[in-house]
Amino acid sequence: MNKLTLAGIITIVIMLGATYLSVGLTKGGIGDDIVNQLAVAGAVILVIITVFVVIKYVRQMQTDTASGKLADENWDGIGEYKNELPAGWALMFLGTMIWGMWYFTVGYPVNAYSQIGEYNEDTAAHNAKFEAKYANMDDAMLVEMGESVFLAECKVCHGLTADGIDGKAANLNQRLEAVVVKDVLVNGSNNQLLGFEFPMPTGADLGLSASDIDEISAYVGNDLKGDQPAMFGVCAGCHGAEGEGLDGVGPQLNGFNNTLVTNVLTHGKKGAIGTMPKFADRLNETQIKAASAYVTSLSK
Repeated sequence: MNKLTLAGIITIVIMLGATYLSVGLTKGGIGDDIVNQLAVAGAVILVIITVFVVIKYVRQMQTDTASGKLADENWDGIGEYKNELPAGWALMFLGTMIWGMWYFTVGYPVNAYSQIGEYNEDTAAHNAKFEAKYANMDDAMLVEMGESVFLAECKVCHGLTADGIDGKAANLNQRLEAVVVKDVLVNGSNNQLLGFEFPMPTGADLGLSASDIDEISAYVGNDLKGDQPAMFGVCAGCHGAEGEGLDGVGPQLNGFNNTLVTNVLTHGKKGAIGTMPKFADRLNETQIKAASAYVTSLSK
């Protein structure tokens, strides 16, 4: 046995030992889960094949010399020999295809148990039971549930009283603050507040001057109270004369509504403060509906 082969065997032993220490000694070990068993078996096979392939090619580099017929094509005088595909490569490719077909038909996940599959099934069953139980809630129950959802998912950024924690997130006790309105008028936006992407042009594109933008921002940020700026008519074309919003054209400015909040929770939102992540993957439809009812109730 030469030194190269001995080094390869030692490497295999060390790597398999490390695999055992990282998997076999953990809580529960490999267990009966076929996913864990396949993962460990794959790791063992991969280690062995990798080491012996490295040994083969290191030895080949030490002893082999180039031979054979050159291909007609070359690149800057660098040619390529017409060597046959190595038998080992062909066998590994064929074996991988056979294993892949077995894996998807006999092995996991078609008809074998897995902890992930069981968790997904239990989660789906729980969500179905939850939605059936709370399918016909009245407004008061929706707001009550929404407060629980808010405290569990939203208070981290928006605070216990939904005031935005000194500008770290949006203040949900009012629809819009002046700084938020000005950011949209200066930079434009393309959030899905209507349930689909509908770009909001910049104030410059709408023909507004810097002073117009400041006046409109202050007016909308004050819940549309006080003297209406002369150039607010540019905004009213999409958002309504009183900021009530127009379906499919522009979102409501004078308060929250369930559709608006639902769209933000579903699609997320980018604005002056930063990015609001979407919660469609974290909350089910009933929870989103409840959270929307609660947030809408805050500004009433």
